Amino acid sequence: MKLQRDLSKHSQLVSDMFHSPTSLGEWEKYKLSDEQVEFFNVHGYLSGIKLLDEEQIARLENELTEIMDPAHPNHDLLYEFHTNESTDPNKIIFHSLGHWRITPGFHDILWNPAFVMAAYQLLGNQSVRFWHDQLFCKPAKHGGVVAWHQDYSYWNRSVPIQHLTAWVGIDDSSKENGCLQYIPGSHKWGLLDKPDLTGEMEGLKNFLNEKQQEELKHPVPIEMKKGYGSFHHPLLVHGSFENSSDRPRRAFVINVFADGTRAGVDGEMLHGVPLLKKGEKFEGQFFPMLFNRNIIFGKE
Repeated sequence: MKLQRDLSKHSQLVSDMFHSPTSLGEWEKYKLSDEQVEFFNVHGYLSGIKLLDEEQIARLENELTEIMDPAHPNHDLLYEFHTNESTDPNKIIFHSLGHWRITPGFHDILWNPAFVMAAYQLLGNQSVRFWHDQLFCKPAKHGGVVAWHQDYSYWNRSVPIQHLTAWVGIDDSSKENGCLQYIPGSHKWGLLDKPDLTGEMEGLKNFLNEKQQEELKHPVPIEMKKGYGSFHHPLLVHGSFENSSDRPRRAFVINVFADGTRAGVDGEMLHGVPLLKKGEKFEGQFFPMLFNRNIIFGKE
């Protein structure tokens, strides 16, 4: 296969990084248990799901080094690129969107069967369509915070709320190096106003009632080995503290929504992507189908 410069033109695997199942039996081994799905529905998250092996992680590490280079020749394809998005001049948060378009590994992780099967189940057994990707990298000793927030508060140009986020570590993550942290059950608080994503950690408190502010004091740290992922609801409050350890904390994020999600406003959904009109369905080159339930399981 001859690869295009812009890998968004390929809506299927372009490398040998993953094997796409060809039978229901092959898909079955990737399924979450009923207990895992129920935990997600009650608490708003599910963590500790193995998504990558050592070889796949090493491949992504190499591609990450390429992507983080400001001189990369295909950076014009990215939706965003911030060598440092932290508002604290003494801290660093690398953050980018759109890297699935420029390297084969970060393109193909979208079709990782372990990821798409989990996403299908956690979206209520709906077909899964890609929204966008992200990289969050905190260097050792001076990595910045990602403030408490809800993902959908930044995404309400897409409706209805039928989204899902997967966070996957390229490094082992712990409280010491700024792991992801969740407020269990906060996905039932409703939609809140959004704070500055890489600003003051506690900025969200301005939008919470007293009970919610108390719950914010008791987060659950999601400590995981590299290659493991955590899924969360679009309204779940989450964030991560600074990295003052001797180890980096690098992670990628895949954001998806159920097929049938539509533009909630007229205009640009992602930088450089063709404009959509309000009510128009997300589909096509930039929002490919990752898991089509009608093809995998047949029409019911």
